[in-house]
Amino acid sequence: MVFNFSLNAETPPPVWGQTGHRVVGAIADNYLKGSTKRQLKKLLNHESLAFVSTFADEIKADSLYKEFSSWHYLNMPLDGTYETSDKNPDGDLVTGIAFCKDKITSDNSTEDDKAFYLRLLIHLIGDLHQPMHLGLLEDRGGNDFDVQWNYKDSNLHRVWDSQMIESYGMSFSELTDNAAFLTKAELKAIEKGTVLDWIAETHVLTNQVYASAEKGENLRSRYSYKYFNIARAQMQKAGIRLAVVLNEIL
Repeated sequence: MVFNFSLNAETPPPVWGQTGHRVVGAIADNYLKGSTKRQLKKLLNHESLAFVSTFADEIKADSLYKEFSSWHYLNMPLDGTYETSDKNPDGDLVTGIAFCKDKITSDNSTEDDKAFYLRLLIHLIGDLHQPMHLGLLEDRGGNDFDVQWNYKDSNLHRVWDSQMIESYGMSFSELTDNAAFLTKAELKAIEKGTVLDWIAETHVLTNQVYASAEKGENLRSRYSYKYFNIARAQMQKAGIRLAVVLNEIL
C-alpha cells in the first residue's frame, strides 16, 4: 500500500479538526499496554498516534481513496438506532471500523496494509465520538444546517468539528494535558461497551446538538461556554476507547 497523495485547494475540511484528532491520539497513548506500544512503533514507523490521527482526512484529497469517504460517518434519524436505520451501501463508521480491525489482525495482510488500515482506524474511532458524524441524512450531518460562528457563515457540523475547539486557543498537547481527572470507576465505565454501544451513547449527544441551535443563529462565546466541555469529554472518551481497541487487536 503506497501512502503518497497530493493536497489541493479542494481538500475537504477536517473532522474533529486536526487539533481534535490529535487530542484523541495523544490521550490514547496514556492508556496503551507496553506490548501495544511496541507494535504501534513497528507498524507506524515510530510516528505517534497524534501524528497519524489526521491521515484519513488527508487522503481525501486523492481520488484513489474515494472508497473510504463514507466510513467517516453514518446517518440515522434522531429517534432511531443504528440497528434499525437504513444503511449506506458504500459502508459507514461501523463497517469501516470492522473492516480495519479485520485487516489489521489478518495473517494474510501485508505490513503495509496493516499500517494503512491502522491509520484509518485511529481516525475513525475519533469520528465516532463527534456527535454530528451520526447526524441526519437530509442535512448531511449538519453540513447543511447553516449557522454563523462569531458573525461568519458556517454550519453546525463545522462548529463541532473544529471551530469551537480552535476558538478555545489551546494546542492539542495543552488540551491533552488538561483532560478531566477520572476516578477508576469513571475510567472503567468509559472503557466498557462495544462500538454499537458507543454509537448509541454519542447519538444521544447528536440529539442535543441539533437542539442547541436554530438555523441561521449566530453562535458565539456563550455557545462555547455551554458546550465546549462536552466536546472535551468526547475527545477524552475517544482516546480512552481507541486505546481499548488497540490493546485488544495488537
